[in-house]
Amino acid sequence: MMPGPRAQQKEKTRQAIIQAALAHLSADHSFSSMSLREVAREAGIAPTSFYRHFDDMEALGLTLVDESGITLRKLMRKARSRIELKGSVIQTSVDTFMEFVERNPNIFRLLLRERTGISPAFRDAVAREIQHFKEELTDYLAQESNYTKEQAFTLAEGLVTLVFNAGAEALDLAPSEREALKDRTTMQLRYLTFGAKLIHSDGQKNANAKAS
Repeated sequence: MMPGPRAQQKEKTRQAIIQAALAHLSADHSFSSMSLREVAREAGIAPTSFYRHFDDMEALGLTLVDESGITLRKLMRKARSRIELKGSVIQTSVDTFMEFVERNPNIFRLLLRERTGISPAFRDAVAREIQHFKEELTDYLAQESNYTKEQAFTLAEGLVTLVFNAGAEALDLAPSEREALKDRTTMQLRYLTFGAKLIHSDGQKNANAKAS
């Protein structure tokens, strides 16, 4: 059943608040320095109307973190679909991630800042999103290879750390520098993946030798 006009308007206003907060994020303006009045003014609502949609600014911030993580994970799922059609796993994943950073710098800044911010609730929320990211990649690696779950998670954790660090560096780079960073990151990920395959292969050989 379709939601009624009032429910549709409420959701429209809620999204306007979310977009207003994102619009105010920048290299010089963090979420913690943002005021409720700023967000309300940008969203075109009275400050008191804010409380019909969020309990306080922290509730809004947690929603931003959740939606940012969901957006990123959806993009990476699409990247894995593109991998099935053509191209390298690593190259396609790096391209997709860097496209996300380039098109959504404020969203990525939010994830980076709140990952080590002063709010425990924000830190926990960002940690959960990154954990979801690692777990999805773990499932993919385990499915596409014969890694154990533990081996796949260890590799996924290293890959995610490298990519997030590259994304943080990419935020303030010129286009040519960003391309060089993408190439460097792709090579680093290949080194890590190749090393994991060698270690895994050696482990299997040793296990087979002991069994024979």
